[in-house]
Amino acid sequence: MKTIISLIFVVWLVNFGFAQKNPIIPEPVSVQFTEGKYMKVDQINFFCSPEEEFLIRNFSHQLAGLGVKLGKAKKSAIKSANLILEKTNQVSGNEAYRLIISPKAVNVQASTYTGLFYGLQSLLHLAVSNPQPNGLQIPCGTVLDQPRFGWRGLMLDESRHFFGKEKVKQLLDWMAFYKLNKFHWHLTDSHGWRLEIQKYPKLTSVGGIGNFHNSEAPAAFYTQAEIKELVRYAADRFIEVIPEIDMPGHATAANRAYPEFSGGGSERYPEFTFNPGKEATYGFLTDILKEVAGLFPSRYIHLGGDEVHFGNQQWNTNSDVQLLMKKHNLKDLQAVEFYFINRMTDSIAALNKTMIGWDEIVTSGVPAEKCLTMWWRHDKPEQLKMAFEKDYQTVLCPRIPLYFDFVQHHSHKSGRYWAKDYAPIEKILGFNQLYKEALSTRPELVKGLQANLWTETIHSGERLDFMTFPRIAALAEIGWSSSPQPDYAGFMQRMQNSFRLYQSKKIAFFNPENPESTPEIVEVKK
Repeated sequence: MKTIISLIFVVWLVNFGFAQKNPIIPEPVSVQFTEGKYMKVDQINFFCSPEEEFLIRNFSHQLAGLGVKLGKAKKSAIKSANLILEKTNQVSGNEAYRLIISPKAVNVQASTYTGLFYGLQSLLHLAVSNPQPNGLQIPCGTVLDQPRFGWRGLMLDESRHFFGKEKVKQLLDWMAFYKLNKFHWHLTDSHGWRLEIQKYPKLTSVGGIGNFHNSEAPAAFYTQAEIKELVRYAADRFIEVIPEIDMPGHATAANRAYPEFSGGGSERYPEFTFNPGKEATYGFLTDILKEVAGLFPSRYIHLGGDEVHFGNQQWNTNSDVQLLMKKHNLKDLQAVEFYFINRMTDSIAALNKTMIGWDEIVTSGVPAEKCLTMWWRHDKPEQLKMAFEKDYQTVLCPRIPLYFDFVQHHSHKSGRYWAKDYAPIEKILGFNQLYKEALSTRPELVKGLQANLWTETIHSGERLDFMTFPRIAALAEIGWSSSPQPDYAGFMQRMQNSFRLYQSKKIAFFNPENPESTPEIVEVKK
């Protein structure tokens, strides 16, 4: 891999002058175009192995609407092919690829199916950058590329508002287009339980009722068949789906369904926690996790583990919890919380999975080899420092600028602020400088980046679009590109193709270059 990185860097230096012509997002390591030469295509005849044909099927779906016919070249007539997929060890790296575009054909080369898929995504970016009445016109040249981070994620909260599988598929399609590869799915929280668990049907029939704005909204959730469908859909796009089953806090919806496992809450957050002092609670949650593990092939299950102090006050008077504290010599409620987290981490390990938790778990005593943490509290850099000191693999997702429920322009009124700060696209692109120390202290522990889309203020698919696009493209840029400081003007130049696509796909996006042209789509409280 070091060899290909060095080669790519040299080629990039030699061909720096071509960078402004590059339409690909995220920006590749190297783009070398041959000026004045184009490959003109009105029919794509592809050649690949039978095992690679699923990549062509996906690519065909993405080409829909561009006026291109798709055909298969016979092995005996490979010279007639103008799209050739080639697995080769000459391109090293699990997600690396090379495009070689001549006037007669496009060669997509990689050592893995993942790399071939990403090469096709870049080819698609080239195709849509120069739309023609009939067919495609693609600039000739060479693209060499591989990502900076292995974890390029987006989280969607569907507990607070439920959007349904077609919206999730649309989001997965755009993630694939921008080479994002981790879909973190926040499926349970206080406002609704959105995942069918066959052993405990009331989790959805009762716990699935309500949302953030309407506690009596009809039950909304995904059946296990729908979960499997969406996991397959994501896998076809090389996206890993990581479920989050929040505990021991944020458990109100589950406690509505099965109050016998409730640990109570506080005045502001009633029935907020599971009962960590009741042995049956661990059996209940382990049963749930067994079904979750069977639905999601991901090596990870996210347990949340955040904000437990919001609603653990009744643990002070809960007899089960008090007996637990006495039995295990737990000095305070935080020690009880950490006892719970460690037990559930072991339950996940027994399922051959790895636990993920928010940055609160760094002080829980969970061994670094058993978990991964997500640093979200940008105002608590000490948590990140501690994570590094304890050798925790870490995903960076600080509120500013990677919480997409924060507003993205100073004129916007609907959404969150943090001490008057918010998350414009410029700040996302400036992530490397904003978090220079975090990225450089223990780079070997930084698995990558993730944006989180919490939905307290997002009630509709249209507003979901408005808060996501185009920031999703900027997220991809900083997660993939090795540029120390992405150029805002150059990025926005490349975004013009995406803006056209958003319009054609009826995506209700925000245009940061012309805010007046895209009025804010505001939260509607029902």
